[in-house]
Order: sequence, then C-alpha cells, then structure tokens
Amino acid sequence: MQTPKYISLFLSGLIAPSITTTAHGQTPADIVVTSPVIERALYETPAAMSVIQQPAIHEGQPRLKLDESLSQVPGIFLQNQENFAQGERIAIRGFGARAPFGVRGITVMVDGIPYTLPDGQAQLDAIDLDTAERIEVIRGPASVLYGNAAGGVISVTTADGRRQADQTSIRVTGGSNDFGKFSINNNGSNGPWSHNISASALSYEGYRDQAKVEKYLFNTKLRRELGNDRSVTAIINLLQNPRSEDPGALTAEQVKADRSQAGKFTEKFDTGQTVDQQVLGLQYRDLSAGPGELRVKAFYMRRNFEQQLPYPGDSRIDYDRDYFGARTDYRQSLELAGFPFRYVAGVEARQQRDDRIRREMSFGGNLQDLTADELQTATALGAFAQGDLNLTNQLMLSVGGRLDRIRLKVNDDFASDGNQSGNRTFREWSGSAGLSYRYLDSHQAYANISTAFETPTFSEFANPTGVGGLNPETEPQKSLNQELGLRGQLNSGIDYDLSLFWVDVRDELIPYELTGSDDRTFYRNAGDTTRKGLEASAGWLLTPSWRIDSALTLARYKFDNYRSAGNRYDGNRLPGLPEQTWSNRLQWHGLGGTFATLEARYIGDMVADDANEVKVDDYWLVNLRAGDALYAGRNLLLKGFLGVRNLGDKDYFANVRINASNDRYFEPASGRTWYAGLEFTF
Repeated sequence: MQTPKYISLFLSGLIAPSITTTAHGQTPADIVVTSPVIERALYETPAAMSVIQQPAIHEGQPRLKLDESLSQVPGIFLQNQENFAQGERIAIRGFGARAPFGVRGITVMVDGIPYTLPDGQAQLDAIDLDTAERIEVIRGPASVLYGNAAGGVISVTTADGRRQADQTSIRVTGGSNDFGKFSINNNGSNGPWSHNISASALSYEGYRDQAKVEKYLFNTKLRRELGNDRSVTAIINLLQNPRSEDPGALTAEQVKADRSQAGKFTEKFDTGQTVDQQVLGLQYRDLSAGPGELRVKAFYMRRNFEQQLPYPGDSRIDYDRDYFGARTDYRQSLELAGFPFRYVAGVEARQQRDDRIRREMSFGGNLQDLTADELQTATALGAFAQGDLNLTNQLMLSVGGRLDRIRLKVNDDFASDGNQSGNRTFREWSGSAGLSYRYLDSHQAYANISTAFETPTFSEFANPTGVGGLNPETEPQKSLNQELGLRGQLNSGIDYDLSLFWVDVRDELIPYELTGSDDRTFYRNAGDTTRKGLEASAGWLLTPSWRIDSALTLARYKFDNYRSAGNRYDGNRLPGLPEQTWSNRLQWHGLGGTFATLEARYIGDMVADDANEVKVDDYWLVNLRAGDALYAGRNLLLKGFLGVRNLGDKDYFANVRINASNDRYFEPASGRTWYAGLEFTF
C-alpha cells in the first residue's frame, strides 16, 4: 500500500490524533464509557473507542444523519447519506461494507435498545439526533459483548432531562433542494422525576429526481428515581415515514449525461418506501442489589414496511415486523486472590418475527399477484461474562466470553411454487482478552485479541436457484481481531489516540447480482480476507478559542483466498472501501456562543467489484458552518446558524453499489448545498 505524500507529511508532524470530542471543561481522561458493558474510564479500556459528545452532534448541524457526527472518527466509513429509502451504509474496519442498503455486521444500540436485529441487520431511520447527547463507537469486533453482527458498535444515548435545564426549544431549519425541518424539544425535572420529549418533521425534495422525503419522529424518555439507588426509565420512540423515494443507481454513461437523473424504472414504478414504527422500552437499575448492581432491560418494536424496488418482477416488498427482547446483568466489585476484581454476567433473549410478502410488478408498472408469502422468525439467546482484574494500580487484565444460539426459520405460506420453508441453527462461542497499562495518569497503552461472528441475514440467505428456502451454501463469517493502541493527553493541550489492527476473516460474505436479475442482490462466502491498518487521531487546543482535530485511517482490505465462477481474486481489494481517509476540523469559539467550524475530508479511491475492474476516484470534501447566540441576561434566548456542505462543489458519489448488475454502480451526491436555521429557547 502506497502512502500519499501529504499523509506522510502529516504523520511526521503529529504524534497521533484524538478520537474524542469532549464537552466543554471535560478532558478525555475524565470520560467514562458504557458501551463495553462494564462501565470504566476511557483510559482504562483496552480497546479502540471513540466518544462524541453533544457539542459535536448539535452545534450548527442539520441533524439528519450520523455522518455529521462521526466524521472525526477514524476507521469508520459512511455512505448513502442522501438516499433516505436505502438508508446510511456504515463500515467499521470493513465490517458492514457489503450492505447494499441499511446496516449489516454492526451493532447499533440506542438508549440500551438493540436496533440490530437477531439476524444481523439494522435500520437507523428512528435515531433522534436532536436529543442525542453522546455517541460511543467501538472500532472493532465485539461479539463477546453483543453477540451476532458486532464487527463494531455504535451506541447512541439521548437526553433524559437530568443534565439539562428545564426549558423548551423550537428549531427551524431550511436549505437547498427544498430542505425543511421543524423540531421541538422539552426538558424538565421535578423531584424524583425527569423527562425529555422531542418531536420533529422533515421535508426534503432531494438533489436527484425521485428522491423526496417526508418523515416525522417522536422520542421521549421518562425517568423516575425510586430511592436507595434504584431507578426506572421508560422510552418511547415513534417513526412515521410516509414517503422516502429511491432514485436508484446509474451507469457511468448516465452519470456523465445527467448526475441528477433517476435510475431505470424508478419513476415509472415510483420506487421508495413507507415506514411506520413504534419502539417501547423499560429499564430498571438497582445500584444496591446485594453486594453488586442489577440492571434489567426489556423492549418491543413494531415496524410496518412497504418498498418498491427499481426492477420489474418480484420487486414489491411488504412486511409487518414484531421484534422484542430482554436483557439482565449483574455487576460486582470484589477481591480475587488479593487483587481488585470487577465483573459483569448476564443473559439476553431476542426474537424477530417478519410476516413478509412479495408481489410482481409488470414492465408496464402494474402491480400483479403474490410471488412470496412467508413468516421469517429469528431467535437469539445469549449468555455472557466479562471481568477486569487489576494486577497493579496501573495494569489491568480484562477477559470475557459469550455463548450464542441463533435460529433462523422460514415458514412458507405460498404453495404455488412448492414448499420453500427451511431453518438454520448456529451455536457460536466468542471470547476476548485485553491488557490496559496506564503508565501515567493521562497516558495509556493497551492490547487486545477478540473473536466475532456474523450470520447472514434473511435477505442474504436468499437462494439464487429460487428453490430450497434458506441457501444451504451460505455460512456465517468469523473473524479474529488483534489490536495495539496508545492514547493520552499532553500538558501542551494535545490529546492523541493511535491504534494498529489486524483482522483475519474466514468465509467473508460478499454481495453479487446475477445477470438478468436487475437489482436483486444475492450473497456468497468469499473465502478468507485480511484487514489491517493504522487509525490515528489528535486534537490540539491552540488557545481557549481555537482547536484543531484530525483523524487518519491507513488500511489494507484484501482477499486472501477467493475464487468465483472460474475467476481467481486472491490479493484483490475488498470492494466498496477506501483504504485512506483523512478528516480535519478547525473550530473557533468566541464569547456568548459565537462559533465557526471548517472541515476538510479526504476519501481515498475505491473499487466497486471483486475483480477490481470498476474504479472510483478519490476526492476532497470541505464543509463550513457558523453561528451565534442571543441571551436575555444569563438565559439563552435565540441561536442562529448557517452551513455550507461540499463548499468546493465537488462531483463525487454518495453511494457505490458493490458487484452491481448492468453496470449500475453509482449514486451521485449533490454539489454545493447550504442550510440555515434558528433555535428559540424559553
């Protein structure tokens, strides 16, 4: 792998960059992380982690997609920010890159509720960035903590009213391509009660044809302190998405002719989706349960979904999903052979039931009869334990283990094509071991080794032969992750983080599209792959008003052993992944809430197919945002903000489809766009 000259210059000038965007007055050494299950200081955690605090999530942002908040996190790559029907694609060290839409292989947690389903897929459309106060990212496999599809973890925590002033805010944002968003938020606390209530409405025409969005979101948390270190929290999240159109992908010739056009069949078939989803959660915490702590969480999700795909045939999908589960764990600190020891042990159970049908769409755009009617059921059971043993005041050993049983079952109710029922059951062990050495109060070295597994999702089990239910040839992919890291904070105002990783993956799952199947995607195990690289980030508080942050990823993602249809791809790059990214951010904060932020991000080149014949060029993106605030006495009254994205009006692709049929690989991104808004607080 050849390192670009400007990156070499960067490495020679800085030790490594900070992965953490801190809140005002909080240093990285003070941060306590919760997504590794055991709560501990970031500088005691033997794993690569990033923590994004509320200012980076909220300040001058449109608050539409996660890419706004995660741009300074190394090792993570997001695509498809502009296609609301397909959803953002997220890759962490290559995990999740295979997803043609949505999220695969990454565990997404929101307020302790697993948005990643038992079969391994996740949707992000109900995450409320207006109330998000913290995002934690584990940048590597974590199956020992979360089971299936945990090649990385994104954990979002929204406000519950305890740490905010009692107030109401109204925010109005508008911008290019008829973008408009209205949101209202209320925080409050009264004795043992606290709450946060948020509602928003989004309307957006989009840059391309057939890209309109209409979306409504409601999110609330209600917390009650019960006394004696006990509390209960209720969570309600409601999503109504009556329209998210899908402009589809284009060929290179279509992109050259008109970047904003919609793909083949999209307007004729009115491609897109509608979603109606409700999430309910109830969580109990007892910090004085005997000698330790008890946590119990339960949730229920209902999702009604309808989607029209951009090809004639069995392209109309409808499902009604019921997804529910519970998790309980016990935590305790004690002495083991004279050494301080703390542990967490628990069990969880989840079930996903999709009542799913497919219907035929004719070439003329007329909806025809049923082609499939089935009940898909995924059941996941897991038991886990993790412990931290302090060998000295500076050295800590962390070990963990988990056993998962996952059963995927299809009951076929469509008799005309024969019985397509089937089931697969997987039993998987996961383990991890790590060492953390805090050689100074504000400096840490760590090492860890961990395993992870990832079953195919129901859609990835689709049988390309059209018979036999779940594809018997597709197996889970398994990985071994090895990691070394340093993080710390210097007296000069510099905080840094550096990690080296090496991931060996067996039976890598790769998407492909059969000739003549238009946009229908199937999956196969592609033999073995290797992902290795360096992730570095740093922040420097130049003065009380000026701060610069930088995040760099240099990686190599390649096939070790992969043959398909008589072709040999050993040594080829994994498609859909840049091997270099470099993000930089310069911030200025003045008195009274005035701010300005300049961001510049480099995305390296990619390939779009296993053969590495379809090339995607590298590019730079520059974003700018600024704002000011008006106070009445000491009370915040009004905020105003303005942002410009893609300041250089660069042509690039918001999404690249992997191994696409008919050469439709590319989803163009918009050029220079702007947004502006006002936020009233009372």
